[in-house]
Amino acid sequence: MAGVTVEVPEYEVVDRVELPARRTAVIVVDMQNDFVKEGGKLRVPTAEATVEPIRRLLERARRAGVRVFYTQDTHYDGDPEFEIWGEHARHGTWGWEIVEELKPRPGDIVVQKTRYDGFYGTPLDDLLRVYGVEYTVIVGTVANICVLHTAASAALRWYKVVIPVDGVSALTDFDLHATLRQVSWLYKGVIVRSVDGVVFR
Repeated sequence: MAGVTVEVPEYEVVDRVELPARRTAVIVVDMQNDFVKEGGKLRVPTAEATVEPIRRLLERARRAGVRVFYTQDTHYDGDPEFEIWGEHARHGTWGWEIVEELKPRPGDIVVQKTRYDGFYGTPLDDLLRVYGVEYTVIVGTVANICVLHTAASAALRWYKVVIPVDGVSALTDFDLHATLRQVSWLYKGVIVRSVDGVVFR
């Protein structure tokens, strides 16, 4: 289908959203060297531009007492996913590590996952419920793969989903906007223009 042009339907983007700090978690999806940094095996060219916005969001979230979670894509020898994407995020390698600028702090929780969805086969849902979380602010990469599957899984569990546009990255503009439209339309999530518009109270 090369050369086909598809228009993404409109979706709402807001400038500001207020969230209750004690009932909110930030989920940072797969901000690992293999996806973000030069030399990474599956580098997303726009991912590095999201590092600073995500860092600012995390600083404000931690000050407000918001729980911070990371998903960490994790693979081992013979993983079937290597047949799809090639070897990446192999446990214990540089590429598997979360980027230095966004390293987890004491009190943050890292959830290792073996598929796109941060909930699949992980304790993420249980941990969110233990801490009384109702709202999830999801940032990271890749928008239409691990971000979208994690956002979808959150929404299907009735968590309210918020995605800041400048906190997610994709391989193409279409992938980014199709993801944001899907979250807004199908999962009734809130798309906010910038991480700076996410206010914790």
